[in-house]
Amino acid sequence: MTFTLIFATLVGISAGLVAWVIFSRIYDQLVYYRNVISEATATRFTELFLFVDLSRYIYLYVAGLVFLPLLTGFLSGHWSVGALTFLALLGSPYFILQHMVNRRLKKFEHQLPDALIMIAGSMRAGASLSIALDNLIRESPDPLRQEFSLLVRERKLGVDMDTALDNMEKRLPIEGLSMALSAVRISREVGGDLAGTLTGLAETLRRKITMEGKIDSLTAQGKMQGIVMSVLPLLLMVALMRLEPEAMAMMFTTKMGWAVLMILVCMQVMGYMAIKKITTIDV
Repeated sequence: MTFTLIFATLVGISAGLVAWVIFSRIYDQLVYYRNVISEATATRFTELFLFVDLSRYIYLYVAGLVFLPLLTGFLSGHWSVGALTFLALLGSPYFILQHMVNRRLKKFEHQLPDALIMIAGSMRAGASLSIALDNLIRESPDPLRQEFSLLVRERKLGVDMDTALDNMEKRLPIEGLSMALSAVRISREVGGDLAGTLTGLAETLRRKITMEGKIDSLTAQGKMQGIVMSVLPLLLMVALMRLEPEAMAMMFTTKMGWAVLMILVCMQVMGYMAIKKITTIDV
């Protein structure tokens, strides 16, 4: 009896130590993951000129990553739905952040022609490029004002003009901005009518933006059809799970059902990508 008690105690202590080691490793990995995500996200938010407390959002994200899949799995009665929710939430921060970056770049691109016209007007009035940039910063909205303010601050801190232009081009990978910065570099090296060059470039960019707007309007219906046709089978599946739960349960509890579900997901993703490829026209 004493030997059995000692053996059980040793087994319990060993199991506790193993569990402690496993959980400590998991905790260390979670801390490392949080630090990496915080650093990467902070960098991207800084590029967007958004200064927020990331720790709060990370904790909310982890909480949602744990509880929302459990909630959806419990309410639907199928834990596979919870697993799909977990996978969807796992990549959601990247797509949300990328959407914010793309929206900011798009807004900057639409503001760029007016900025070039303003710089050209100031230079025709006798102002230098530095004074023209100061006037642009005072009279322009965000994000254009933020980016050119950063360019001017770098120059005032002693950064070389070419280096400051390169940094701006790296932050904003926009074709129109690259052409404008190239015009500034060429004008600094060999001279020339920079005001006229910027005016012509602004008119070209305006025509390009107008053409892109027309293309977006003509392809909007096709893009919406792609979204509707991709979401419709999922909505139909949810409706059938409510109307015929016994019949739909075979899709989540049998090998044939899982195979059909995987084929369905692959075909939906391929169909959406094909429609998106067709309706995305690069000017």
